[in-house]
Amino acid sequence: MGNWTLDDINWGAFDVSKADLDTVRIIKAASLVESNGDLYGRYLANVFDGDELFVAAAWQWAREEVQHGEALAKWSTLADPGWNFDIARTRFCEGYQQVDMETASSVRGSRCAELIARCIVEVGTSSYYSALADSTDEPVLKQICKQIAADEFRHYKLFYEHMKRYEADESLNIVARIKVALGRMAEGEDDELAYAYYAANEIEGPYDRKACSAAHGSRALSRYQPGHIKLATNMTMKAVGLKPQSRLGSWFGRVVWRLFDWRRSRMMKQAEAI
Repeated sequence: MGNWTLDDINWGAFDVSKADLDTVRIIKAASLVESNGDLYGRYLANVFDGDELFVAAAWQWAREEVQHGEALAKWSTLADPGWNFDIARTRFCEGYQQVDMETASSVRGSRCAELIARCIVEVGTSSYYSALADSTDEPVLKQICKQIAADEFRHYKLFYEHMKRYEADESLNIVARIKVALGRMAEGEDDELAYAYYAANEIEGPYDRKACSAAHGSRALSRYQPGHIKLATNMTMKAVGLKPQSRLGSWFGRVVWRLFDWRRSRMMKQAEAI
């Protein structure tokens, strides 16, 4: 299962004094999202039915995603011994409506488009866990996040290589590829992370999407440094077939950068207003 297991984590090095509350809250939420890897694995297996090479890789990917959730959940219980992952996950699964995992066709319209979207997801997760690793002083969380980030970079490469297999047959033009990428990036505004934050942190009262999104986003997006955003931008351009030095690539890079900066600023302002 990848290059590491939970036994490779030095759990004995945990330092509760360096596990600040904001970090604990977003790690709890991340553990719930990552634990859904098995559901998305089933979705990908259905969409790519008949492609045995990719389906096998997708199930391996799913197992690694679930392991990410397990590692983050174990760290969360060290930081907050009263927290129960199973109860939080039940609350999350009951309240968050997933996409149709049993569909036989991609919600992106084609297999190539699906793989572009998966690349964009891995861009987001690899940069996020890199930013978390660089922003925390808690040694166990730093180790976990570095391991997860390395997995997510590898997953990006996996989806990218399979995307190239489908690229020639489906012939998506550059505009269509950019639309897929921007569309998937915009879905960072959807309910999954916001509801995971709500479910994981046992927030009182009915679910308030705007408040939970702002609470999560302000704590998570503030971890990014320019280097994380630049790497994510370059990976995104590669996924859609753009060269950073080209005119279109330069334009797209600015769009990605400004989209992130706008979203981060908006989350911070919304959190301050709540």
